[in-house]
Amino acid sequence: MLDKILYRTGQTAIGLYADTMLKLDVVQHAPLPTGPKIIAVNHPTTTDPILMMAVVPEQMSILITEMVFKVPAVGQYLRLAGHIPVITGNGRAAFEEALRLLEAGRTVGIFPEGALSPLEGGVHRPHTGAARLALSTGAPIIPVGIHLQRERIHFVETTVDGHTEVARWYLRGPYSVTIGEALYCTGDVEDRECVRAASERVMQCIAQLARESALRIHALPAPAGRTSMRPVRAVNMN
Repeated sequence: MLDKILYRTGQTAIGLYADTMLKLDVVQHAPLPTGPKIIAVNHPTTTDPILMMAVVPEQMSILITEMVFKVPAVGQYLRLAGHIPVITGNGRAAFEEALRLLEAGRTVGIFPEGALSPLEGGVHRPHTGAARLALSTGAPIIPVGIHLQRERIHFVETTVDGHTEVARWYLRGPYSVTIGEALYCTGDVEDRECVRAASERVMQCIAQLARESALRIHALPAPAGRTSMRPVRAVNMN
């Protein structure tokens, strides 16, 4: 119950922020199916897991890199709201938790690239977690494609527990999202070729939806006075 209250509170706050600071543009090809589902999204910025809470109306548990959970206050909120840390070298634990939640009827959010998307655009080759979850549970995968104005990205070098990463924060500007139709995976989860083919199919759908989002972004006027991406600044959370 606490996780639901905290999730809805955060969702409301994020929705208000998106309405005020972002030109949030969401196109949905079909209604979301009822029951457990896997929301699979490309990952151009660090902000995406947060903003997905404003895009998808129902509560979901999102797989997020462990480093974010170590940020004071933010990490505690994410845990209490039911999100799932992905620990470097122990991705199996996150997979098992996502599997448990799906089997309990919950919805899970996942970024199949396993890292931020290429800065120049496009997507990385997918990891197999989303497909394996779908094949293991029968839950549909909902592909989602994001596009934004890359020149508005803020680069922030963040150090947590001695580990440094460059985060990409997107705080203002157009944020275009296209939600595709549900994909259903069939086959043997132990068949590597089957899993790989399903993963590639999902990623291709995500990339196509991101291109649809890009067409809507490119139809907008270019931001005045912005010709390059923001410089890196450092934040130390130790």
